[in-house]
Amino acid sequence: MNEPDVTVLLQDVARYYGPIRAVDGISLQLHAGEMFGLIGHNGAGKSTLFRMMLGLVPPSRGTIEIAGAAVGTPAFRAARRRIGYLPENLSLYDNLGGLETLRFFARLKGASPDDGPALLDRLGLAHAAQRPVREYSLGMRQRLGLAQALLGNPRVLFLDEPGNGLDPAALHDMHTLLRERQQAGVTIVITSHILSELQERVDRLALLRHGKVQALGTVEALRGRHPLPLRLRVRIVPGTLRLIERRLEALPEVAMHGAGPTFGLVCPPETCMTLVRLLADCLDDLRIDEPTLEDVFFGTEAPHGMD
Repeated sequence: MNEPDVTVLLQDVARYYGPIRAVDGISLQLHAGEMFGLIGHNGAGKSTLFRMMLGLVPPSRGTIEIAGAAVGTPAFRAARRRIGYLPENLSLYDNLGGLETLRFFARLKGASPDDGPALLDRLGLAHAAQRPVREYSLGMRQRLGLAQALLGNPRVLFLDEPGNGLDPAALHDMHTLLRERQQAGVTIVITSHILSELQERVDRLALLRHGKVQALGTVEALRGRHPLPLRLRVRIVPGTLRLIERRLEALPEVAMHGAGPTFGLVCPPETCMTLVRLLADCLDDLRIDEPTLEDVFFGTEAPHGMD
């Protein structure tokens, strides 16, 4: 590793399937205690990149180091014990109970089977420790999957759609747990279809397209790099609508949506303060919404479905 706190290092990593470049020259450096998001449309390369970082698929080019060990070397076999992975669709043995399932995964991973009860309790599954997994709801199965990923106190966590099937309370508990792991120095690599969920929680993210990193940075940095319109929601002083419409003629770049006492305005970021000053005496209330991660994604992507 180049730096002591670097836990994931990719250098010019590529994976080819014949003429198809599933991953094409990706370089990343992730640090201890960082939550890093991966987003991209179907076929962008997220799944292939995950599999390569886990050592399940060898790269066609480049090098990958996880937790201090190069993927594909004998040292990586030992390092895998310091990696946790929750796939999008985790296969479980329906006849096993929750605790028995964790003991099974602990043996596979070389982790202590004694960790199971505490993990089940932390994830709200202690009451179902002996219940067969076939009786678990989707949300319970997902929490059990997260518990198996946490076996052995991993230094690096790979989570593929970890919020699948979780209700709001369980989702909140999961993110509280992940924050605790971050504070303990764990690196978390996460994907999610719910971009608003990532926006509030990741330190940085990468937007993949056609196997390449199209954009990389914090949500704030990506907003600045790809300027998108601001949305304003206003409630106006009664009787001022016509005055507002006349004033907006001086700002043709501003779009007005609606005509009631409450309506929306869309404007370029550089026009926002001018607009607010222009309408200040006509407004009872104002809310400014910055571009969301979803806006950034669709503002830098051609329209595709997401993995």
